[in-house]
Amino acid sequence: MPFAGSGPADFPCDNVAARGAADWLSLAAAPTFAIMALLTAVTADADMICSAAEGASPLNGMVVMYLLMSAFHLAPWLKLVAGRRGGVRRS
Repeated sequence: MPFAGSGPADFPCDNVAARGAADWLSLAAAPTFAIMALLTAVTADADMICSAAEGASPLNGMVVMYLLMSAFHLAPWLKLVAGRRGGVRRS
């Protein structure tokens, strides 16, 4: 049994706007982190200051971190895609 205040069952049913905003925020996480990984790989400002290696890889620690964060936040997208595929019936 989940703890009090720890899940969707405790979400107020009458606050549809808040539920919709929470859904959109959960969908925004993965693309936001993917864009941050791309920008960090392209600009590489912070890590170039600290890095002494001339031939450093663009896949530095921050890029890998952002890619992992993007991967870990893919669940809402996977649920969305699975829900759309489950709703379409083929004859």
